[in-house]
Amino acid sequence: MKKRPITTLFMLESLDGKINSGNTDQLDADKDWCEIPGVKEGLHQYYEIEMTTDVFSLNTGRVMAKIGVNDRKEYHDKVDISFVIIDNNPHLKESGIDYLCNWVGKLILVTTNKNHPAYTLTEKYNNLDILYYETLDLKKILEDLKEKYKVERLTIQSGGSLNGLFLRNDLLDYVNVVIAPLLVGGKDVPTLIDGEAISTKEELTKLKALELIECNQLENSYIQLKYKVKKKGD
Repeated sequence: MKKRPITTLFMLESLDGKINSGNTDQLDADKDWCEIPGVKEGLHQYYEIEMTTDVFSLNTGRVMAKIGVNDRKEYHDKVDISFVIIDNNPHLKESGIDYLCNWVGKLILVTTNKNHPAYTLTEKYNNLDILYYETLDLKKILEDLKEKYKVERLTIQSGGSLNGLFLRNDLLDYVNVVIAPLLVGGKDVPTLIDGEAISTKEELTKLKALELIECNQLENSYIQLKYKVKKKGD
């Protein structure tokens, strides 16, 4: 039995593997791709599939800030899912934490920042928990999520760099991607998996083979691909 949740990397990407429109936080796939003819017509399918993912979802404060939670004035309809948000910088402000606490069933804020603004709101919201770590240890975080919150399955929707850390630490079990009919280009644009590259043949073990589980042709030239990450002994 795993000491951590079963994880699934669930992302929207272009055909060339990009998860953003460009190399700045002012650009965002969620905001931009809905304006592109030939892409916007089928984008709703990604969000419909997203509704069927795990009740625990992991993301980052940077992504939350990009989608505008710090600036939203009207609360989103309450949902039963719980968010695990990793935010060290911090990217989230008090207003963003406030918004998230009024949106999700439970907010678990993971941080290495002792001065994170979320600390000022712990008495206000009983659905806000903070997990503090001296350093970011993804394996430890996942184990704590299972032990403390009974998280059996976790959907990961973070940025390319953090996705890369999950990969290099062998913490991905499944990959579920929705591919938009779009070419983005740009060597500095975030991709599905970024982070540190390998540089020697001895490091080839850090690459992970995949087993195709499902391939779905969606409407408007979209495709959904589901893979299992192959482990030793598979």
